[in-house]
Amino acid sequence: MIRIGIDVGGTNTDGVVLSPANNVLATAKVPTTEDVTEGISSALAALRQSFRHQADVATVIVGTTHFINAIVQRRDLSPVGVLRIGHPASRSIPPFSGWPTDLVGKVRGRIWSVGGGHEFDGSPFAELDIQAIKYAAREIADLGLDTLAVSSVFSPVNPEHEIIARDILSEAVPNAAITLSSNLGRIGLLQRENVALLNAALVPLARKVRRAVEAAIRCNNITTPVYFSQNDGTIVNLDSVVRHPIFCFASGATNSIRGAALLSGSKDAIVADVGGTTTDIGLVQNGFPNEANTVFRIGGVPTMFRVPDVLSVALGGGTIIQEDGSQFGPESVGYSLTSKARIFGGGILTATDLAALLRLTNLGNRKLVSDVSNQLLTDFTNHCKSHLAETVDKVKVRAGDLPLVAVGGAAFLIPDEIEGTSHVLRPKFGECANAIGAAMAQVSGEVDQIFHNASRSEAIDEAKAIATERTIAAGADASSILIADVEEIPLAYLPGNALRIRVRAIGDMSFQTRLGQLDMSQNLWC
Repeated sequence: MIRIGIDVGGTNTDGVVLSPANNVLATAKVPTTEDVTEGISSALAALRQSFRHQADVATVIVGTTHFINAIVQRRDLSPVGVLRIGHPASRSIPPFSGWPTDLVGKVRGRIWSVGGGHEFDGSPFAELDIQAIKYAAREIADLGLDTLAVSSVFSPVNPEHEIIARDILSEAVPNAAITLSSNLGRIGLLQRENVALLNAALVPLARKVRRAVEAAIRCNNITTPVYFSQNDGTIVNLDSVVRHPIFCFASGATNSIRGAALLSGSKDAIVADVGGTTTDIGLVQNGFPNEANTVFRIGGVPTMFRVPDVLSVALGGGTIIQEDGSQFGPESVGYSLTSKARIFGGGILTATDLAALLRLTNLGNRKLVSDVSNQLLTDFTNHCKSHLAETVDKVKVRAGDLPLVAVGGAAFLIPDEIEGTSHVLRPKFGECANAIGAAMAQVSGEVDQIFHNASRSEAIDEAKAIATERTIAAGADASSILIADVEEIPLAYLPGNALRIRVRAIGDMSFQTRLGQLDMSQNLWC
């Protein structure tokens, strides 16, 4: 049974077919289209030549950089109505504090602050102000806001007040997309609230991406399960993507890191994935992305949740270059590269134009940019070297040089020598590393609950068993399951030796499980 991986980037949509042994059987790279659907359909059409029947396909896994590109480029974001529970204790630092001004202008809707919230031990420190929430709900309905985020003090320990508020808001605004911070982040209010705000702002875009994927899948008569890859390299169904797109915002980077590790055979390395809009740089340790353990900034916004420690810089094949050398990006022509870049007859100077003139790529007609000055080429090369070296230094966790694996469709922008790296590797199929990482994505199961009247070891063991059962139920091969994360939070003031445990288990997808779900009619694809 083969797996198909699809990665929808800002410029290109990549596809790959993997064997059960993770051998690359076929690849495809087509331009991303404005409606997304056509690009995915074209990639699938190119891949289907490598097999005959849809029943040969175990699953299709999609990764995308749409969500992170939306935040980095400040586009396709929706205004968010915010309900914070914790007044008056939390009023000193309002929502959106510490955000870049331009991003606040795109995302901030209206803010309501009401009484309520809990202590660290889960007990309420203030009564929930139901009437204030109902008043806010009426105002939200009158304003027509349907993208909302709710945050409350210590809600990961006790989400009761957030849940009550959600129910009241849902009654007043039935079609609202409501994000609860307790489902996303960790204990810190501001960072967790920021995650919820970004998630809510991405929900309408997630709906659009989901519709595009479903349309492309229908067009190609695929009846096998379709999933999206998440930030941690595991998969979720399409419903989950719409609810929590923030969990998939870095999936493109994660997929590239895992795909690069597989292709290069490097279990410890720096990975630079250069797309059309951004370069994502991360550290792979023992074959997996290094996770951020402290405050992680997304588009300049401080957050704290499970995410790979990847830094995105505005350097890609479509990066717009000012011809006077005054600015390199951050804007990009994105999927319009083949029509807007000068080497393709367009009128906008891009990074790919300069790369063609430097003979780093054979794309386009370099004669169309022969008027570009040598000084601009030198300045651009130095910009790339210094920008990449600085970012590499930020993602490293220890002294010493590591190899850098350059992947992605615009990997030619990576110089052969970068300070802080031992050497640069350019593996075969590296241009599709993101799609390969998507096809390799695993299944996960998670438990997050409070255990009473049990020792620490007993509570952890029980949580591990529950997480393992959920991973198997999600379609994992039982023999491949590993415990990926264990997090414990003592609740000293609750009776019964209470302990809050989070455990995440991961495993490889069971092809036997998926085989039983397939339509074995042997119909050919259209």
